[in-house]
Amino acid sequence: MILNKDRALKVAEFLLQIKAVKLQPNSPFTWASGWKSPIYCDNRITLSFPAIRTYIRQGYADAILEHFGKPDIIAGVATGGIAQGALVAQELGLPFVYVRSSAKAHGMGNQIEGHFEKGQRVVVIEDLISTGGSSLKAVKDLREAGLEVKGLVAIFTYGFDISIRNFAQAECPFVTLTDYDHLIDQALKSDYVTSSDIESLREWKINPENWKN
Repeated sequence: MILNKDRALKVAEFLLQIKAVKLQPNSPFTWASGWKSPIYCDNRITLSFPAIRTYIRQGYADAILEHFGKPDIIAGVATGGIAQGALVAQELGLPFVYVRSSAKAHGMGNQIEGHFEKGQRVVVIEDLISTGGSSLKAVKDLREAGLEVKGLVAIFTYGFDISIRNFAQAECPFVTLTDYDHLIDQALKSDYVTSSDIESLREWKINPENWKN
């Protein structure tokens, strides 16, 4: 879900500007899954640009308050959501924890790092949603630890049908600052891509597994 169209286009503009997102419909990337993709997204790059980092931090905070209300704690998903989550927690004056992809192999064997108490309301911070698998695993881990997950906020989603279904099945509402559709609109507006590229870019979102195969 996108709450603010103007913000969605502005975040998309920033991602394109700093090359956190690259669009190459005629020279596609290959994902680890083997999918051919016209887009590569690395939102960690936003952390290197203070003005953009601030805009995104404030966008996260606004989205949380608008959609979920102020929680008791913020949780980041390792690894992309750790730095973003800590920034958001600071912005809102809240405690912060993060969720490992797997339990620590030594010491206390923690899955969730940081102090929390059962029953606390938590909003989860992620940087990117593709299928939603890793994000929802973190949600499951938090719930199993006794926390009440109010929802998840991310910078960007590809908007795949499978991710929407996965979040619905997990009964976890989510909000993103921008998404693939707004990104494509902004890319065309700023002449990052041509109108002839748009059809191919939109086809990929509909059937990413078989696009150009």
